[in-house]
Amino acid sequence: MSSFWSIWITVLTLGTLIGCYFLLRWCLTNFAGVEEGESMGHSFDGIEELNNPMPKWWSTFFLITIIWGFGYLLMYPGLGNWKGLFGWQSSNQGILTLAESKERTLSNLKKDSGVLNQYDREVAAANAKYGPIFKAYAARTIEDLASDKKALKVGQRLFIQNCAQCHGSDARGSTGFPNLADNAWLYGGSPATIEETILKGRKSHGMMAWSTALGGEQGVKEVAAYVLSLSGRKLKPEQVALVEVGKPRFAMCMGCHGVDGKGSAAMGIKLGAPNLTDNTWLYGGSVRRVEESIRNGRAGIMPAWENILGKEKVHVISAYVYSLSHAK
Repeated sequence: MSSFWSIWITVLTLGTLIGCYFLLRWCLTNFAGVEEGESMGHSFDGIEELNNPMPKWWSTFFLITIIWGFGYLLMYPGLGNWKGLFGWQSSNQGILTLAESKERTLSNLKKDSGVLNQYDREVAAANAKYGPIFKAYAARTIEDLASDKKALKVGQRLFIQNCAQCHGSDARGSTGFPNLADNAWLYGGSPATIEETILKGRKSHGMMAWSTALGGEQGVKEVAAYVLSLSGRKLKPEQVALVEVGKPRFAMCMGCHGVDGKGSAAMGIKLGAPNLTDNTWLYGGSVRRVEESIRNGRAGIMPAWENILGKEKVHVISAYVYSLSHAK
């Protein structure tokens, strides 16, 4: 925070507390000109107004809250760039990289660091408590964990916390994010491959935009019609006429998707080239969506989770994901 904003916040905060104190003093001062408890000299509907002070308990508690406010701001951060006498902080601030975060965490956890980082200490306590559990899970195979209900519940919670933002809480994904429960795998669905995908992430080599290479919009429509026919889709009469023209043009796509459009395990794992015959569409299978994919190309990235969650937790998540498509 810049010095200007630090001073601005400090002045406003302390000014408010000091203002509350003087407001209390003003309200406790007798300006009525008559003794406390005496009549103010007028009544309404038989009710006479007396010059009664504010309740002692109320003014006392108000004063205590003001003193508490000053004490809190002295002990904890809250006044601009002031760090507080306790060195307490909710989490590491201003972190730009994962490496910097880990370095700061290790520094904070040292006994002589003088920093009480709430988040880091809670994580360290959780790791001390649950670390042995995850270590025991890591010693078992993914197939074995996939049949362990307790382990799957742990994996599900980890999945919801870290993966549901893209793949959905039910792991069925959405446009651009794959369904993990349908047994259609772009990079392979074996236990080892699933774990590798989560650990290392996936960066698609991408599908190039084919509009220019296909001679424009008409070429895109022709190839799209042929691609849709591969999955057994019922086409409109005007699209049927385009299928035969689009078939030879599909030769440009065979390098990745294969002669029959089914792709291959090798090319899929290497390039992320999907099977075009199974009617499973990552970016949507409507005519408009398929044409858009061919026209503009596609590319996706999944982040690597190894340095974020660690291998042991990824192992449990992998078992959960594997179980979704191998339910007994």
